[in-house]
Amino acid sequence: MANIVIIGPVYPLRGGLATYNERLAKAFQEQGDTVEIITFSLQYPSFLFPGQTQYSTEAPPVNLQIKALINSVNPLSWVSTGLYLKKSRPDFIIFRFWLPFMGPAFGTIARLAAQNNYTRILALTDNAIPHEKRIGDVPFTKYFLSACQGFITMSRAVLQDLEKLQPNKPKVYHPHPLYDNFGEPEPKAEAIKALGLDPAYQYLLFFGFIRAYKGLDLLLEAFADERLQALPVKLIIAGEFYEDAQPYEQIIKKYNLEHRLVRATEFIPNSQVVHYFCAADLVVQPYKHATQSGVSQIAYHFNKPMLVTDVGGLAELIPDGKAGYVTAAQPQAIADALLDFYTRNREAKLVANIPELKKQFSWESMVSTMKQLAQSLAPHSGNSARS
Repeated sequence: MANIVIIGPVYPLRGGLATYNERLAKAFQEQGDTVEIITFSLQYPSFLFPGQTQYSTEAPPVNLQIKALINSVNPLSWVSTGLYLKKSRPDFIIFRFWLPFMGPAFGTIARLAAQNNYTRILALTDNAIPHEKRIGDVPFTKYFLSACQGFITMSRAVLQDLEKLQPNKPKVYHPHPLYDNFGEPEPKAEAIKALGLDPAYQYLLFFGFIRAYKGLDLLLEAFADERLQALPVKLIIAGEFYEDAQPYEQIIKKYNLEHRLVRATEFIPNSQVVHYFCAADLVVQPYKHATQSGVSQIAYHFNKPMLVTDVGGLAELIPDGKAGYVTAAQPQAIADALLDFYTRNREAKLVANIPELKKQFSWESMVSTMKQLAQSLAPHSGNSARS
């Protein structure tokens, strides 16, 4: 069995990264491994955080060993964390890397930890090239990536990016596992009732933090299509704005869409996720560019078909015509697919395909992939990782 450290957001921080990291830790524990999670005492300074709060209001996860040691803007915390890991000698460390801003902290910690000539350094890499460009992205990312021995990606697009940035280091692809920690599916009628929605309508779902690259504006433009206006369909927008809402409000006003929307534009707690997905007929991800999306893996868990745009790694996971639709990132293409879904009654056929398709997205397989990668890395001394 292995002694593993995961570094990244977890409780009391909120959001998809925290949810994933907690579920990954439990997956290792289910295999008999010892897991410690090191998270942030300060993840972002408040002036850099676009949402309402960084912190969860829900109960903490049970049976997880969590230490909040890292202050993202305090180098002293990076040094103390790195020295702690150097001394504690885990078999391998998995850094959850999603943003260049974390590069200096993570790169410093990784270098210090590796000085014990035993611990292997892995990166679970969401993005090698960020969705939204900022000053410092390139040097911060290079500083971190150069401190790692191996990489796991959840999209082939990121794998290709890493091949360019770190061509001589091992890297493996494994699709994002299912988010199976939001409860069991519930009947659509119960979910609609739980959300206080009108059962006379059918519902589309846009879910997650609202940022420019996620294409909510494309979906609103598509939803304004006069062919869709004739259908008893409403769009649920469930997620907090992480940018100025005004451009979206202008589209809503321009096309008089307000009466066709259900607004839930705040952070959706984990306990409510089941209702939003189970109330929907189709989950729509109209991204302008992307790597992978945890939203797809929530939809799969709840047996919901999806519409995704043909960008990044989204189409890898949602076979067109089987789990849903893959369209161009254009309002017309999105509108055509939505019209096809409702007028040709596609839901039942697509839902029937999902149970078989989602078998490939297991946590056990992800854990096995990570451990195999760690064991393939030559240790700096004669020691080898326990397994």
